[in-house]
Amino acid sequence: MTDAESPSRTTGTPGDRAALGLAAVALFVAAVNLRPAIAAVSPLVDTIRADLGLSATGASLLTTVPTLAMGLCAPLAAVVARRFGLHGGVTVGLVVVGIGTLARVLGNATWLQLLCAFGVGAGIAITQTLLPAVVKSRFSARPGLVTGLYTAGLGLGGAVAAGATAPLSEAFGSWPVALGSWAVLAVAGIALWSAAKGSLNLGGDVGVRRFTAVGLPWRSSTAWLVTAVSAGNSALYYCELAWIAPLLTNDGGRTEATAGVLLTVMISIQVVAMIVVPALLGERRDQRAGLAVTALLTAAGFLGFALAPDSPVVWLSIVLIGIGHGGLFPLVLTLPVTAARDAAEAGRISGMAFFVGYGCAAAGPLVVGLLRDATGDFELAFVLLAVVTAVLVLPILALSPHKLPD
Repeated sequence: MTDAESPSRTTGTPGDRAALGLAAVALFVAAVNLRPAIAAVSPLVDTIRADLGLSATGASLLTTVPTLAMGLCAPLAAVVARRFGLHGGVTVGLVVVGIGTLARVLGNATWLQLLCAFGVGAGIAITQTLLPAVVKSRFSARPGLVTGLYTAGLGLGGAVAAGATAPLSEAFGSWPVALGSWAVLAVAGIALWSAAKGSLNLGGDVGVRRFTAVGLPWRSSTAWLVTAVSAGNSALYYCELAWIAPLLTNDGGRTEATAGVLLTVMISIQVVAMIVVPALLGERRDQRAGLAVTALLTAAGFLGFALAPDSPVVWLSIVLIGIGHGGLFPLVLTLPVTAARDAAEAGRISGMAFFVGYGCAAAGPLVVGLLRDATGDFELAFVLLAVVTAVLVLPILALSPHKLPD
């Protein structure tokens, strides 16, 4: 399907515009489901550690395991899309997320919670790997803006979960029930995604069904650069979800509820940036300047958290990471779309980025937990995160638009 034939071009009548709007809303709500199961753990990590008898390293597995599953299971997205189509594939992913989330209410055994975490990660892998192909197929005229929209959905889901899970745990008197309660979002996402099937108009994209026939683009230097940037971006994001709230409680002396609120504020700023930054930059092919600036803002925010977690400076760090990583995230997720010639190639590049990238990113929260156990605080770990973020500028600058695609 060429850009000229894409449904995103056929928006002349009110009916066409209404269908496109419904498709965009469905994409947004589907994306809302892809972070609550992970973000909900962070505000309760001290309670979970005490209840399960875990060290900081052990607790980090609740974030590491789903992130690792997102990498290992990313290739399954191609198989699922080939079997069920692009629309059906996203539905399958949302169903798996819902089941994995709901199963958390069954108990507080460590093995059960880790198994649920892996299941959630597998569902996220299927859905998130296919979303760039959805954007390329349905919204090829405005990929940056629409990627920003669904990335804002990711951030919003994480923000709500980070802020509401601790109060839910107190209300229910059970942290497993609080974690499992987010399955209600999956039900809403599945219902809306199914209702918008006609508006999404993805059933005829045969190329996406067959993108397993070509395989992942292992020989593409561009795909490897996209993968490197994606790996760093994902590692930083999951370290934020897993460890900023514990840093604010352990090193900053705040309560779990307050730390959850501060994390929600940061993610809320990210949600706004996820929409505003791509809109300001427009649909440029060369996004390196935006990527580099937002990466450096994020690095400065991590450094502030490392050096002054118990002072008012922490608010500056919240704003810096809110704007910086909020802008960086959608720009990174747009890379497979801008690097691809069609939806099938977008699916292959995103599949490789998630397979390798999330596999590497899974080590991030684990390393932070190990350093926390070794040093007794988060200072060294967050200085390391600042350095890693700054180093991301190197592969970003190597992403010349003249090399897209290979």
